[in-house]
Amino acid sequence: MQDDTGRPAKRGRRGAPPSDKPTLKTIAQMTGLAVTTISRALNNAPELAQETRERVQKIAAEIGYLPDRAALRLKTGRTNVIALVLEPDEQIYGFGTSLVTGISEALRGTAYHLVITPQFRNVPPIEPIRHIVRNRMADGVIFSKVESADERVRFLIDAGFPFVSHGRSELDEPHAFVDFDNEAYAHGAVQRLADKGCQRVAIVLPESALTYSEHLRRGFVTAADERGLAHEVAADVTLSSATDAIRTYVMKRQRRPEPPDGYVCCSEISALAVIGGLADSGRVIGETAHVVTKQATPLFAQFRPGAETVFEDFVAAGRRMAELLLERVSGAPAAGLQVIDEPRFDWPD
Repeated sequence: MQDDTGRPAKRGRRGAPPSDKPTLKTIAQMTGLAVTTISRALNNAPELAQETRERVQKIAAEIGYLPDRAALRLKTGRTNVIALVLEPDEQIYGFGTSLVTGISEALRGTAYHLVITPQFRNVPPIEPIRHIVRNRMADGVIFSKVESADERVRFLIDAGFPFVSHGRSELDEPHAFVDFDNEAYAHGAVQRLADKGCQRVAIVLPESALTYSEHLRRGFVTAADERGLAHEVAADVTLSSATDAIRTYVMKRQRRPEPPDGYVCCSEISALAVIGGLADSGRVIGETAHVVTKQATPLFAQFRPGAETVFEDFVAAGRRMAELLLERVSGAPAAGLQVIDEPRFDWPD
């Protein structure tokens, strides 16, 4: 068989007709099934036999079939896309990678695909959200670093656009979120430092606009007051400061009168910086100074820094956020879609 140039005509995989882009009709010709059946099988229609769905989905994967997003949006108003807004740095530190893993697990077997939209530091956080909504680039969006009066939350509620946030705002209207009980974490961390004999404790907080910064502060101060400990919030540095800045701050603070002998850290990266500053100041972690930090990846343990850790499961958080978002997209009210994960304090003997 030849084409118009006299060269042998190309054949698709599995004997499929030649085509630049596989379509539903391509799969229908290969399977002998109707186009409508193919569409339902690709969307996991429960009325179809499992064998039929698996056969169609396998062939679609083999020939590289992808749905026509523009046509789908015109026909149904849906894109079958979930957007995750993520800062590039969050990928480096493992937070983003863990969220993507969890979200992908939840979307597996559904018609939805995950698209990551970057949030660059020199761009207002509302901008990628506006872009997604105004151009209808997704059916729902997930984002993090929520502020008490978050502009993104307000905009999405007003637009009636489905979303789930990692962290919560303090706006009056309910919204879907997955959060970690940071107040309970900070309270438990200070209790542990007191049990280890610390007399003055310190904490490096996130930026004050973030809701969970106040949650951490509240738990930290409450526990310190309960145990009669002197306490302080690190000045001039926050959780987003460069690690060198945090390390230098700790070193300088250790040279001044009544330096802290216990630190509560809110991330592995900041904990390594604090531990470095303490070690450079002659402190022995676990003996003359103590550190408690949240841990989200196995990487931290490889350094064996002597700190005690509380696990925060970002993979599970990503999975749960995707599940809640699919409920929102299907019309579930936001009022019943709030999750707060409790910290587990498995201290060593």
